[in-house]
Amino acid sequence: MNKAELVGKIADKTGFRKKDAEVALDAVLQSIEESLVSGDTVRLIGFGTFETRERKARKGRNPQKPNTVIDIPASKAPVFKAGKSLKDAVNK
Repeated sequence: MNKAELVGKIADKTGFRKKDAEVALDAVLQSIEESLVSGDTVRLIGFGTFETRERKARKGRNPQKPNTVIDIPASKAPVFKAGKSLKDAVNK
């Protein structure tokens, strides 16, 4: 499912116009992004948790030049952990 299809489903379920559903979806996604950027965790009970995790700096190999070792800097990675209700629904 892509964003346009998701907007269509939201519009069907809520009775919103597609334009209003897209504005609502964009607002939700932007709010989650802003929370993660500021270091907060977003918990949606039953659905899941959005959070960031620290990745340590490490050494890697360039696939085009396997003998060359490269330094991969430390970074933050956004992650999603599914909640119990979502896991149960997927596994039915």
